[in-house]
Amino acid sequence: TPKGSCLESVKIAIDTGYRHIDGAFVYYNEHEVGQAIREKIAEGKIKREDIFYCGKLWNTCHPPELVRPTLEKTLKILQLDYVDLYIIELPMAFKPGDAIYPKDENGKIIYHETDLCATWEAMEACKDAGLAKSIGVSNFNRRQLEMILNKPGLKYKPVSNQVECHPYFTQPKLLEFCRQHNIVIVGYSPLGTSRDETWVNVSSPPLLKDPVLNAIGKKYNKTAAQVALRFSIQRGVVVIPKSFNPQRIRENFQIFDFFLTEKEMKEIEALNKNIRYVELLM
Repeated sequence: TPKGSCLESVKIAIDTGYRHIDGAFVYYNEHEVGQAIREKIAEGKIKREDIFYCGKLWNTCHPPELVRPTLEKTLKILQLDYVDLYIIELPMAFKPGDAIYPKDENGKIIYHETDLCATWEAMEACKDAGLAKSIGVSNFNRRQLEMILNKPGLKYKPVSNQVECHPYFTQPKLLEFCRQHNIVIVGYSPLGTSRDETWVNVSSPPLLKDPVLNAIGKKYNKTAAQVALRFSIQRGVVVIPKSFNPQRIRENFQIFDFFLTEKEMKEIEALNKNIRYVELLM
């Protein structure tokens, strides 16, 4: 993000009423997020315990001995004592080292064999040390979740699984599996996503142009984005919409004054195309 834009956006979000902030070391803006939180605490607007901050363990840091130092580095950048949630960002690992995207001479990513159960044990130790209040995962499928859930000597199960989830990709099977195990689904790209073809499948139509979402929005005097967010929340999916536009940041929060009917929920569910925008091409 351009210098300063993240700082301002987080401050606007906190003033608007947002309390859950989704961050990651690999976003390169955690220093601004931490500053925004600290400034709002100093203003007396919030207390630290009002904020729910999620940090992420990057792919180059899966070896168990790297997990705690990586989280400690994140806390140092944020200048906070703990994160509320720390998650394994992806179930696959890259070669450990200073390069965020380690590549060979042909420009191909260098992968690293990972033992997710060993990584998970190191995550559990971070929770025991009080560095993370809760621990979870991201982009895990059912098989990868079961590997953790069935791990001998499991101390803490993942509280959440952050995955792409929106009306065009409703994840019904994963949602049901996670419900059975009391794992909360946190939906990223709940409004579809940007049209940046370096990492997004742009062959899929933009979600917010969808006629059904727009027609339902008209009925409630809401935008297609507000309808999409309301849909996820009514399904029990946590949403983390991303915006740097002050008006949209406020708009995305104005979804608690209307309720979609069962018929409307079914209409939106029927939009599912089982397509990902975020294909994680790397």
